[in-house]
Amino acid sequence: MSEQLAGKVAVITGGTSGIGLAIARRFVAEGAQVFVTGRRRRQLDTTAAELGSQAVAVQCDVGDLADLDRLYDVVKERAGRIDVLVANAAGATTAALGDITEEQFDAMFATNVKGAVFGVQKAMPLLSPGASVVLIGSTTSVRPDPGLEVYGATKAALRNFARSWTLNTKANGFRVNVLSPGPTRTPALLGLVPEDEQTAFVDRFADAVPLGRIGDPDEIAEAATLLASDAATYVNGAEWFIDGGYAQV
Repeated sequence: MSEQLAGKVAVITGGTSGIGLAIARRFVAEGAQVFVTGRRRRQLDTTAAELGSQAVAVQCDVGDLADLDRLYDVVKERAGRIDVLVANAAGATTAALGDITEEQFDAMFATNVKGAVFGVQKAMPLLSPGASVVLIGSTTSVRPDPGLEVYGATKAALRNFARSWTLNTKANGFRVNVLSPGPTRTPALLGLVPEDEQTAFVDRFADAVPLGRIGDPDEIAEAATLLASDAATYVNGAEWFIDGGYAQV
């Protein structure tokens, strides 16, 4: 069976845990050369060791434009181009209106929106013709969850950027789509509550999903692989909800 991403060069931001790591694993398995980013050196080293020789781990805070420049310098030197860019790096903290702090607001918009926008913009000189850009969104953009209103707003912003960039596909030379997971079993989701509350927290989400369970990161990675592959060359400007029906009914 042929590899779906054989010969492709992919960059995945926030690729050391959760959905980003699942996508990196799948891309490597499908033959891609993968560059993953993360902020913590220890996690990067562990990820690089797991993914093997097809992967390069680059320490990068996507909200820091100088870090993005260093990332793309590495990609240019080692690969010379980007065929797939997955803007996955994101942060979330719970805070409802009345309790939102400026620090929380700035941190989430810096990583989730600024990091994605400039992550794409600074990659443009390296994007190959017809490159696939995948923005990782969230069902919170259309179905807000309590306390995640700032996070949901950042993901809604990404959807709007994707629409604007899609209008300029011919000029930009790449296609862009949004992949929006529903509740998914990741360290980030579980980390929103204390450890002794995690089971009940997950169960509440599972009860709200028509499939009766939350998602697995590998299921999101499957969809990302399709969007990255040549099987999806006519998919542009779309938002794919991988959510078990959570935001669909």
